Amino acid sequence: MAENNQSADAISNMEAGPAGDSMEDVEDEEVGVQERVIDDKVNLVLQNPQVLASLQHQLDSLVGQQSGYIESLPKVVKRRIKALKKLQLNHTKLEAKFYEEVHQLECKYAKLYEGLYEKRKDVVTAQIEPTDSDCEWESSEDEEEEEEDNKLANELKEKAQLEDKEEENPPGIPEFWLTILKNVDLLADMVQEHDEPILKNLRDVKVKYCENPTMGFTLEFYFDENEYFTNQVLKKHYTMKCEPDESDPFSYEGPEIFSSVGCSIDWKKGKNVTVRLVKKKQKHKGKGTTRVVTKTEQNDSFFNFFNPPAVPEEGAEVDEETESLLSADFEIGHFFKERVVPRAVLYFTGEAIEDDFEEEGEDDDNEEEEDEDGDYDPAKDTKPSECKQQ
Repeated sequence: MAENNQSADAISNMEAGPAGDSMEDVEDEEVGVQERVIDDKVNLVLQNPQVLASLQHQLDSLVGQQSGYIESLPKVVKRRIKALKKLQLNHTKLEAKFYEEVHQLECKYAKLYEGLYEKRKDVVTAQIEPTDSDCEWESSEDEEEEEEDNKLANELKEKAQLEDKEEENPPGIPEFWLTILKNVDLLADMVQEHDEPILKNLRDVKVKYCENPTMGFTLEFYFDENEYFTNQVLKKHYTMKCEPDESDPFSYEGPEIFSSVGCSIDWKKGKNVTVRLVKKKQKHKGKGTTRVVTKTEQNDSFFNFFNPPAVPEEGAEVDEETESLLSADFEIGHFFKERVVPRAVLYFTGEAIEDDFEEEGEDDDNEEEEDEDGDYDPAKDTKPSECKQQ
């Protein structure tokens, strides 16, 4: 028995590591060391920007890949899918007709809006002074702040009486449209410091709809007489197409802008803010003498908006810069038409900007919830089905 006990103790000692650790503890420690070494190597590799770019490219290529489910279906099922696609195509054609009628409705109501926009312009430009009934408007905050407002009004009244001064009364609403342009990030990026003195003369912006046969709209910018150009109105026309693309009909999402044409601005001498004079030295190759020449270069300005890039002919290649400029131009034109002109006062006060911000946040949330995978394969769905009773 003593010999057996000694043998057991020997085996136990052999299985124990340093400081009496068991073999399992030693193995766990070795595994931990190996994992740390691997983590260190991985972190070192991921610090290489080229490796990161390569990994990102591979991940991007996986998004939207087909699961193979559609390809695996029997021919008779694929035939039925073709029938559904034909139905979808007919739906797209009907949808295009729907948008054509929507455009006609827009044209109808645009004429009804004209009277309201004309009164807005008259108030902004001090052509008329609103009556007391015109100014009857209560915001949701009025009730909460009524007492404080009354107190403040009384204090101001007493102060005015003591100082015996007349209340400042500028005509209309100064810098109405300039304030709007500067309030909206999309438009503020266009406005340069040298544009502001000109845009202070902007008194109205209108949208004129084009009816059949060509769908589109024209933005009209009305200016007071000024020292910069002789035009009273600067116009920009956007042409839209309502028909689906024959080569890709299922990408149709409604009418879209596909071209725009600006207008020439009759600048007064030395007042053109869209160009700048640059002096450069030129050296004569033969004589070695130098001379100073003055050249004009394009200058950043809001008024470049009226000189958009030409839309390439169908089928022609479009360089990345031109494509980006056209996309931005179409977005701005659509924003003026759909948002700025109909809701001008709310962009002036900033209320519409808060609404736009909230809508963008909702859109971002929806995008995160969208499934980026390819077609769904029911054979791979391991989630248990649920039966919900109403």
